[in-house]
Amino acid sequence: MTLLSVSNLSKAYDGKTAVNNVSFAFQEGKCIALIGPNGAGKTTILRTLAGLLKPSSGAVRFTGMKENEDIRKYIGYLPQYPHFYSWMTGLEFLMYSGQLAFLSKTDAKRRAEELLEKVGISEAKNKRIGTYSGGMKQRLGIAQAIIHKPKLLMLDEPVSSLDPLGRREVLILMEELKNEMTILFSTHILSDADEISDELLLLRNGEIVESGSMKELRQKYQTSMIEIEFQENTAFYQDKIKKLSSVTDCLIERNVLKIAATDILVARKEFLTAASEENWPLVSFTLNRATLEDMFMKVVGK
Repeated sequence: MTLLSVSNLSKAYDGKTAVNNVSFAFQEGKCIALIGPNGAGKTTILRTLAGLLKPSSGAVRFTGMKENEDIRKYIGYLPQYPHFYSWMTGLEFLMYSGQLAFLSKTDAKRRAEELLEKVGISEAKNKRIGTYSGGMKQRLGIAQAIIHKPKLLMLDEPVSSLDPLGRREVLILMEELKNEMTILFSTHILSDADEISDELLLLRNGEIVESGSMKELRQKYQTSMIEIEFQENTAFYQDKIKKLSSVTDCLIERNVLKIAATDILVARKEFLTAASEENWPLVSFTLNRATLEDMFMKVVGK
């Protein structure tokens, strides 16, 4: 079932277009990554969806939402640089957030306790937020964003400012939350999007230049490439492999032989036959799988 539809959305600041005629829709229960370089329009789109910016034109519509209904009850939003009251404890902050979301004091406390456990910081609930690490603050921020049980959780660059440990903690939490709600997050860290997202929206200069599921995009941008590593004398085997009928190019990068082919299945058969008959000293043999970085660079380069 479609959760959110965005139609011909545009936003300009002082005559300069930040988002240009963007349209997309996504289904409930998905994790969608909004990907693009800095300045591509990611934050503007998220802030517009959250109701913090008024679009210059276009429409945002949740399924089941009434005309002129307040969108905030449908969404939870965590900006890239969230603000916390450092003198509050984690529990106090979540209770405060819950009451702002129209929960009763009793319900806000119950929900806060539940979420502190879910995001893994219940042991620090009575400590002041000023003593929290970056990863703990980000998990607390996610907790406040979902305290009212929104249909859509939106996160703007949720791990870009974290150290490796904090980044891993937040990615694991997002992976768990995928089972409970739809997630839309922006990032320029392609490996993170590759790891946890189901669908992608690739943004460039305020426009969506590619979209689809990870499977669809991998099939579309898959490269016919084999990567091989030998124990020794890689250049010698490069000359042999170049003579195979299906091979179009063959080069060495960091002692790894990269083979481009017209038909990767034929190339694999030819190569393995020759390697077996001549007893080549193989260390590794890999059929290349297009990475998100490969796809992104191809799209951006169009």
